[in-house]
Amino acid sequence: MSSSNMSKRVKGAAIGIDLGTTYSCAGVWLPNKNRVEIIPNEQGNKITPSIVAFNDTEVLVGEDVKRLIGSRFGDPQVQKDMESWPFKVIGGPLEKPTIVVEFRGDEKRYAPEELSAMVLKKMTEACEEFLGTKVTDAVITVPAYFNSMQREATKEAAVIAGLNVMRLINEPTAAAIAYGVDNMTEKDKNILVFDLGGGTFDISLLTVSNTGVIDVKAVGGDTHLGGEDFDITLVNHCIKEFKKKHNEDLSRNPRALAKLKVACEKAKRDLSSTTVTSIDIECLYNGIEFSTKISRAKFEELNSSFFDKCIKLVGGCLSDGKMRKEEVDDVVVVGGSSKHYISMFCGLSG
Repeated sequence: MSSSNMSKRVKGAAIGIDLGTTYSCAGVWLPNKNRVEIIPNEQGNKITPSIVAFNDTEVLVGEDVKRLIGSRFGDPQVQKDMESWPFKVIGGPLEKPTIVVEFRGDEKRYAPEELSAMVLKKMTEACEEFLGTKVTDAVITVPAYFNSMQREATKEAAVIAGLNVMRLINEPTAAAIAYGVDNMTEKDKNILVFDLGGGTFDISLLTVSNTGVIDVKAVGGDTHLGGEDFDITLVNHCIKEFKKKHNEDLSRNPRALAKLKVACEKAKRDLSSTTVTSIDIECLYNGIEFSTKISRAKFEELNSSFFDKCIKLVGGCLSDGKMRKEEVDDVVVVGGSSKHYISMFCGLSG
């Protein structure tokens, strides 16, 4: 299809953007296909890493600072997170966390909104290339438990990216809408949306009517719980193993931490399909090679407190919605971290 025909078809179209902690994606409703099309990036992938990287000559877009957006530098959780991040964070104006980077030989400082705007801009450019027309309007998803400051900061990021935010929509509600469009039935259905992503956890209990009307019964979650936490616990475990084997502390070496984090994230993914995997890194620190094995049982043990928290939040949401788990017809599983653990978390099938 030519770009001119595409432009006519989508003139005035608004895009939907899922600005994720680890990955982002964008979509648009195509009336002639009666469905949403997820828009590929320049590499042809339908998800884009929420990453902004700086080298000597350019800014590369494509780790999101979603956990910082709308937060205060002095927040205990921010201070705790800073211990594991491979980048420097300082307090900026109005206590806003500010990321410090080296770019073209100079020190640059960016607010979380500015870096998130770079990701949003990248997503918008991919949409414009795909649609053959300029895009200015967007609907952006946010965690259901985002507070007003976090929501306003997300809007600010979109404005910096040149977007008009038509609406911020809670991520579980967005998932329920997508589910409802494709799963109309003759009777109402009770739906539990279990959304465990890279950085946030949302749980929502909804009733979808046979006409597609969604009634939110209860919501719950934690804006600081997700796959990122699983990575960090594994990183900390490896730091202890490294110190035990080599009597060296690499916890304050950003380069070593960055290497270790990438390896631990890969191990986490491997453990979703195998019972044992290995973490092998050449020249991790001071020329020392690091190698260790990690089992799925050990991974679950390390993260048991997070899993227990998920179970409690699911139970709390059901209680708030005055619904027994037997009354839930379907579970909608969202987020890369959730699909591997849903059956263990709440004993529901979907």
